[in-house]
Amino acid sequence: MNSDPVREEIDNVEEPVEDLDETLEVTPFVYSITSYGADYPVDSLVKRIDSGDIVVPRFNWRARDGSEIVGFQREYVWPRTKSDRFIESLLLGLPVPGVFLVKESSSGRLLVLDGHQRLHTLSSFYKGVIDQREYRLDGVENRFLDKRYEDLDVEDRRRLDDSIIHATVIRQDKPTEDQSSVYMIFERLNTGGVNLQPQEIRVALYHGELVRVLKELNEHPAWRRLYGGKPSRRLKDLEMILRFFAFHYDEAKYRSPMKEFLNRYMATNRDLARQPEDEMVRIFTATVTVLAEAVGGRAFRPVRAVNAAVVDSLMTGLARRIGKGPISDPSQVADEYAVLMKNECYRGAVETGTSQEANVKTRLELATRAFANVR
Repeated sequence: MNSDPVREEIDNVEEPVEDLDETLEVTPFVYSITSYGADYPVDSLVKRIDSGDIVVPRFNWRARDGSEIVGFQREYVWPRTKSDRFIESLLLGLPVPGVFLVKESSSGRLLVLDGHQRLHTLSSFYKGVIDQREYRLDGVENRFLDKRYEDLDVEDRRRLDDSIIHATVIRQDKPTEDQSSVYMIFERLNTGGVNLQPQEIRVALYHGELVRVLKELNEHPAWRRLYGGKPSRRLKDLEMILRFFAFHYDEAKYRSPMKEFLNRYMATNRDLARQPEDEMVRIFTATVTVLAEAVGGRAFRPVRAVNAAVVDSLMTGLARRIGKGPISDPSQVADEYAVLMKNECYRGAVETGTSQEANVKTRLELATRAFANVR
């Protein structure tokens, strides 16, 4: 088995992924949406969060030891200083940014797509615990210093309870097959301190069985060897797995922009109605196992950072070969990989304009051709 000096170097690093340029793409669609505003008192928001009427989309999966793990669309990333200043602003009667919610048609619940950090801070302060520690205010005005919610003076507690946070609630009317307009709204307008990444938005919008499968596959040892490091806090590695499945099953349907292509695939297979779990797990596992054995941690890095276009083309091309039968000689995969990386047409298709239809077609065809005859 090949050694992996590249993987060892980046093992604990959240590195950038080249060519994840979805935010720069232009979406040529006109949407029909309904939106309305609602002003919630803070104590009402907290009660709704606690009762499950307002939820941060979550997904459950089973770890290898059989235990249940609960994940969220994104982690809580606010530093304590920001959390405390947010609570202090409300206690002082200052206005704060609103939140964006999407009404889920099937359940009537309100899904949080922007405002998770603020709502989590509020819920934590009312419960008295944040990051598994007692929540006492710090770095604030003296009269609030070192106080929990229950320690606040009656006047201050009442002012906090009655503080208003504005919510914009939206629903997409057209198109009906996905929630692409909702995606666009939060991609452009989310107002949190750390903007949501494309895959974070997708996980929130299209939460379901596909998200669970992506999360489980993201833990596969061969995949982690290829992608490197710990799981991405911004879900970039999950997006790479999604890109593989979208191209593997729906390449013929690809039309730019890339983000709409990924949205459509995730929406149409969110509950695994199109491709069953065992089939998806089988082809993914076989592909990453062969690639990790044959090429190792440098496979996705023609230079240094992970290249998204290299990931989707290598995985798709190799999966097509594996679909015809097992590979008995991984050394041939390594040889063909080396030749492919020197191919000028391939390099052009993975280095610039990677979401353009012609470049997508070129790189997938060349990768498919490269691995077609390996034994």
